[in-house]
Amino acid sequence: MTMGRAADVSLEDLAGDPHPHLARLRPLARVPAIDGFLVTGRTAALEVLRDAETFTVDDPRFSTSRVVGSSMLSLDGPEHERHRAAFAGVIRPRDVTDRFAPFVTTAVERRLDAFGHRDHADLRTELAAPLAASVVAQTLGLDGRDDAAVGRLVGWYRAIVASVSAISAGFPPTPVGAEAMDALGEHLRGRLPHGGGLPTEAMVSNAAVVMFGGIETTEGMILNALWYLLTIPGVLEEVRQHPDLVAAAVEESLRLEPAASRVDRFATRPATVAGTDIEAGSLVVVSLAGANRDPDEFPDPDRFDLHRPNGRRHLAFAAGPHLCLGMDLARLEARTAVAAVLRRLPDVRLDDDAPPPAGLVFRKPDRLPVHWG
Repeated sequence: MTMGRAADVSLEDLAGDPHPHLARLRPLARVPAIDGFLVTGRTAALEVLRDAETFTVDDPRFSTSRVVGSSMLSLDGPEHERHRAAFAGVIRPRDVTDRFAPFVTTAVERRLDAFGHRDHADLRTELAAPLAASVVAQTLGLDGRDDAAVGRLVGWYRAIVASVSAISAGFPPTPVGAEAMDALGEHLRGRLPHGGGLPTEAMVSNAAVVMFGGIETTEGMILNALWYLLTIPGVLEEVRQHPDLVAAAVEESLRLEPAASRVDRFATRPATVAGTDIEAGSLVVVSLAGANRDPDEFPDPDRFDLHRPNGRRHLAFAAGPHLCLGMDLARLEARTAVAAVLRRLPDVRLDDDAPPPAGLVFRKPDRLPVHWG
């Protein structure tokens, strides 16, 4: 066993194009830049994610809890299950299509109708972000058709995400993030049902987690899938000819560029993972992006392959007790949005200055400018 090799990789490397660095560090390395261990192998990632007793989220250093408070995302064991159960019934996998498909379809078509007779748009600000926010609003019992309310929700979530990202980069939480949480709590109090005997503050914290994940990751899923399709002509043409491949395109995009690229855990006791000794108290960052390109599981891992037989074995939604609660709803939104863009804008093209996905924790293009006609 070893204490792990120290890796000369910077936060800038991990925020820009991390994939060559993640491949070099696979399956696990000590990374001074994050003051912890970075797990990039799929087997090692699953070992960490499935063992909540050894690798917990319940630690005062956990970035999200420092911004939104204690929630299902930052608890383990029975408390995690109690907090999660209060929201699980809203988006049960077997009910997602029946409950949300009509609303999602209408919301997507309404956004595309708003393009009118134009020949250009930013699909981030005009489709992906407002769609994800409107669905989250609907999930939380608010009016997802009220554009003003949805706009406020987007503003709050961006401030919360920025605060969490700041912590991940070694900075303190932001005052603007705290103000956004206060505003969200004020808005939600009295609107959320009491679930599982949770106090109001806990319901607000969990609602923030639902909002946080439901907007950020879904927006990223849609943008990343469209970015890949619009930058790989052969794949785009195949999906246009065979619309039933949209689901496969979304899954392969999730594998290549998960919208949430990493999750943090903290070692509760000494452990050994992938032959490396990890001390109690250590930060252990699981790179979902790294695990998703592990060649032991995915041959030719950097290639976008619509017909990859095991494509859905990616870890974009994590694994173990913290497997993403809303993954089926997010998939529904992404598939619906991508299919509608290709159908309604059949000759849509990415602008030459469109940026690639980027980000230390949450990865997506910061804009997706396209034109058509």
